[in-house]
Amino acid sequence: MWVIGISLVLFLLFFRKAYRNTFDVSIQRIEVPVKLPRGEELRILQLSDMHLERLSITPEHLYSLIQGEKVDLIALTGDQIEQKRNIEPFMEYIRILKKINPRLGIYVIFGNHDYLMRKENLLLFRRRLEEEGCVVMQNENLTLPFGGTNLNIIGIDDHSTGRSDIRKSYQGTHPDGINLILTHDPNLVLQMKEAPFDYLISGHFHGGQIHWPKPYHLAKMGKLARMNIVKGLHYMNDAPFYISEGLGQTGINIRTGSRPEITIHILRGTGIAEEKMAEAI
Repeated sequence: MWVIGISLVLFLLFFRKAYRNTFDVSIQRIEVPVKLPRGEELRILQLSDMHLERLSITPEHLYSLIQGEKVDLIALTGDQIEQKRNIEPFMEYIRILKKINPRLGIYVIFGNHDYLMRKENLLLFRRRLEEEGCVVMQNENLTLPFGGTNLNIIGIDDHSTGRSDIRKSYQGTHPDGINLILTHDPNLVLQMKEAPFDYLISGHFHGGQIHWPKPYHLAKMGKLARMNIVKGLHYMNDAPFYISEGLGQTGINIRTGSRPEITIHILRGTGIAEEKMAEAI
């Protein structure tokens, strides 16, 4: 009987620590060279997998962590909410992000959990995001002038639910621009051999969320997970891509061996594009 009692105590202590871990936010700063003119940089704030239904970070806490950050662009890379009743509460986070004043705007991609909503509720979610000034991308793109070149912001829809359309997403992009890919499921990179990109950011895996001793439960989530590529910076066909551990949780609101994450991506200019132009002249 005492063995059961000790086991229960240990389980409760483990669960309490794992729950507290959901408040322990990591701010990751990732620097990546890209073909911007030398001396230019693009700063991106990424939030992924917020899962408002199981999110321990309040809007006020989020603001305390990111206020003062110099940000050009904010990217939300999927799995924001899965219930209609959380549309308006999520707008509180959007209004907090707007206080950071990203000069290129806020961009939103949907993930597999967003698609758990009924179609009419997802359309309402998109409309409310756009009313708050966000750009929602479902296999869409937008080209903006930046740093003396063109920035193609390409939002590719969720790969895990079969909604990604790479060809459509690239239509109309500037051929000499920098291709920044925003998507949810990083397994998409395995399909992009013929689709050039300079940087891709994603989420989906939560870094395992319960990453102890290894995230074996992610095996069903695609080839990258089976290769133990579940978080951080990686390369595919010499192109860099990043997998965020996400800010919220799914299933049970606990984390072990992973932390909720806010990511600041700093894309630094290498001057490569300038050198190629000089060679052409």
